[in-house]
Amino acid sequence: MRNNYNWTFLLLVVAQLLLCNYFHFTPYVFLTLLPALILCLPTRIGTTGALFIAFGLGLTIDFFAEGLLGLNALALVPVAFVRKPLIELIFGKEPFEHQENLSVQKYGSLRISLALIIALALFLVIYILADGAGTRPFWFSAIKLVASLFASWLLSLVAVHLLSDDER
Repeated sequence: MRNNYNWTFLLLVVAQLLLCNYFHFTPYVFLTLLPALILCLPTRIGTTGALFIAFGLGLTIDFFAEGLLGLNALALVPVAFVRKPLIELIFGKEPFEHQENLSVQKYGSLRISLALIIALALFLVIYILADGAGTRPFWFSAIKLVASLFASWLLSLVAVHLLSDDER
């Protein structure tokens, strides 16, 4: 089961690289799976481990796909920082006490969606603000945030479903 998670995680990282390199439908939508990958890390990984994984994952995506080194890492590290409090707020302490990973089957799509939307919103606000660096108008950034949040939420639900170990 652990080996399947690792392979699925790696395939989703490759999928993120492909999304960044080849799927630019419009300047108003940025597709990302990264907050979902950090949110679905095994609960036995603490905040420090999640921070290191987020930083390394962000730099990897930046190096192989985005071009601006550090942008994904800048936006992903705060998601890793709030991961444990966010999970405890929405799902209670049970996932950490029983070392259970998040799954749609156990916690329901509504609570998983709430956690994803909060993590994605945090990531996208930082990413869009840093990417625009004050050069884009507010309306452009707001539209990009809403459109990217919706599109990334749909993709992230699939990613959470794939990373869920209840099906295996």
